[in-house]
Amino acid sequence: MILESELLLEAPNWTPDRGTLIVNAEGGLYQLSLESGRLEALDISGVADVNNDHVLSPDGESIFFSAAGHLYGVSVHGGEVRKVSNDHGDEHPYSYWLHGISPDGETLVYVAVEPYNGDARGRRNLAIISSVGGLDAYLTDGLIGFDGPEYSPDGHWIYYNSEEAAARPGHSQIFRMRPDGSDHQQLTFDDRVNWFPHLNPAGDMLAYISYEPGSLGHPADVDVVLKLMPASGGRPHDAVRLFGGQGTMNVNSWSPDGSQFAFVAYPAKSQ
Repeated sequence: MILESELLLEAPNWTPDRGTLIVNAEGGLYQLSLESGRLEALDISGVADVNNDHVLSPDGESIFFSAAGHLYGVSVHGGEVRKVSNDHGDEHPYSYWLHGISPDGETLVYVAVEPYNGDARGRRNLAIISSVGGLDAYLTDGLIGFDGPEYSPDGHWIYYNSEEAAARPGHSQIFRMRPDGSDHQQLTFDDRVNWFPHLNPAGDMLAYISYEPGSLGHPADVDVVLKLMPASGGRPHDAVRLFGGQGTMNVNSWSPDGSQFAFVAYPAKSQ
């Protein structure tokens, strides 16, 4: 246990110096010292509505994050925020949900969300954009529920979860594909609903959140299992059972040496 708080903390990132976790809470970003347990708000120049989609650059000097449907970058020390994403206009609603950054720090991979058939989030595809801004480029194109894209440490793969092999709605499994969107490979094959694969620094193991069969999306406040499995596929095993889900481990939370990963549990408050 590092911190127990009344704040709704979510999605820890571990800094390269091993001393700090970056989390979001109350629409902002916070630094949590692993030595002192002190939680300190990060200055992000008034940008609000930060959600649990944030990643650190490979050198640990920048944080990229999603807020109100856009992508931003800021120094890990806080300060001036720069907008990375594009304005698509009201005539073409489009929102960005960040999940990964390439090993060279040049490319962000995210979930592109658009309305379809009356559903504001009916079309969810994986896409990339330069970390300094530029054109959006789809890696997938369809109505299947894609989510959680993250580069492998060697940059050869993007890991993600999707329903592309599902026989029933919501039955998300773990996949990987090449960074150009080709060569999709399924890695989990069970009845559970599996989300958010995160590669360890060595690139030989991944952690992910596993929901009960029949779950839809990645809900909060449910019983989940955090599982580990070989990065190339194989039999997963349980690492942690907890009450949580949304916010527990949306983004990569491995320690720099790969010996630990961080997560958030949400136990029911005793009456």
